[in-house]
Amino acid sequence: MKDRTLTIKLSLCALALGTGLAARAAAPVITNLTMFGGTPRFGVHSDLGFTNQIQFCTNLSQTNWMTLTNLLVAQSPYWFEHQAAPPASQRFYRVAALAASTPPPSGMALIPAGSFTMGNCMNTNEGYPEELPLHTVCVSAVYIDRYLVTKALWDEVYQWAITNGYAFDYAGAGKATNHPVQSINWYDCVKWCNARSEKEGRVPAYYTESGLSVRYQSGQVNVQINWVNWSSGYRLPTEAEWEKAARGGASGHRFPWSDADTITHSRANYNSTTNYSYDLSPTRGLHPTFNDGVFPYTSPVGYFAANGYGLYDMTGNVHEWCWDWYDLYSSGSQTDSRGPATGTYRVIRGSGASYEAVYCRTAFRNGIKPIYTFGQLGFRSVLPAGQ
Repeated sequence: MKDRTLTIKLSLCALALGTGLAARAAAPVITNLTMFGGTPRFGVHSDLGFTNQIQFCTNLSQTNWMTLTNLLVAQSPYWFEHQAAPPASQRFYRVAALAASTPPPSGMALIPAGSFTMGNCMNTNEGYPEELPLHTVCVSAVYIDRYLVTKALWDEVYQWAITNGYAFDYAGAGKATNHPVQSINWYDCVKWCNARSEKEGRVPAYYTESGLSVRYQSGQVNVQINWVNWSSGYRLPTEAEWEKAARGGASGHRFPWSDADTITHSRANYNSTTNYSYDLSPTRGLHPTFNDGVFPYTSPVGYFAANGYGLYDMTGNVHEWCWDWYDLYSSGSQTDSRGPATGTYRVIRGSGASYEAVYCRTAFRNGIKPIYTFGQLGFRSVLPAGQ
C-alpha cells in the first residue's frame, strides 16, 4: 500500500522535513512540534475521514519505524502527544495518511469511535429525571448528515422511492426546499433511509424479519433490533449516536457549543423567554428573523454556526427522530446502545423553533408514538463508517 508521509526530527527543537509519495490522501502536515512538560507534542493537519498512522524512530538509518497509533481523523488540526517517550538524544516522527481509508460521504461528517458521558451533566435540578443517571457509552465510528434532511433531499429520494416499490404515509412538508422536511412519521423516515441506500447502490439497513432478506418498503412495521443490518446503509441515529454527535467532541456543556453554556437567538432558532437564567437572548419570543406568522417558523438548514463536529441545527429549528424506543436510562456503562427491544414511544432529540431554552439543552430527550407527525419534527441520517 502506498501512502504519503511527512517526517519531523525533534532534537533540541530543531526540525527536518521530508515527504513521500501520495496515494489518495493529501500529505498530513505536522506543525508546532514542541516539548510539553517533557513530552513531545505536535499538531497534525490532515484530510478528514482518513486513517493517520503516527510513526516514530530515534535514528533515520532505521528501517523499522515504530507505529505509535492508528487513528481516524474526525477533525483537523488535532494534537498528538507521545506519552512515555523513551529517552533519546533525537527523535523522528512521521504521519502517514493510509490509502485504504474512505473519506466522509458528501454532506456527512465523521463522528469518531470512543466513549462519552451521556445525560444531564449540569445542575441536576435544571432538567428532567429521565436525563439521569449520567452513564458512559462507547459508540462506534459513524458518519452523520451535517444538515437536517432538507425538503429538497427528501423529495429527490421520495420521488425515486415511490416508483421503485416504496409507499409512504406522508409526502413530507417544508417551508422551502432548503428548510428541513417535517410532518413525517418514524416509519416514513426509516423507509426513506432504505430508499436512499438503494438509490445510491448501497445495501439497505432495515428489514421486516431477522433473516434480513425482505426489505422494509411499505406499511407501519415496528422494526426490531435484529431486523437491522447495523453495518450497512443509511439509517436513523441511535439516541447515543445522536447525543455524542450533538456534543461536538466536548463534554460538560449544556448546549451543542463549548465556548459558552448560554443560548441566544444568534445561536439557534428557538423561543426565547425570561424563564431560564442561561437564556440571554436580547430578543425574546420566536426568532425575529423566522417569525413570519406562519407555523412552523423553521429556518434554512445551516443558518447558524456548526458544532465541533461540523454539524448544524443540533438544537432548535426542528426535533429529530432517533431509532430507539423510549425508556429510562440504566446506570451501567454501555457499548453501541440501541435502546430497549420494545416500547410505545420512539425517541426524539433536539428542539423546535417554538420551544424554550430548557428543551434546547443537549441532554433533553422525549418520546412520541412513531405514527405521529408534527410541523417541527424532522430527522437526519447516519451511515456506518467504512462505507
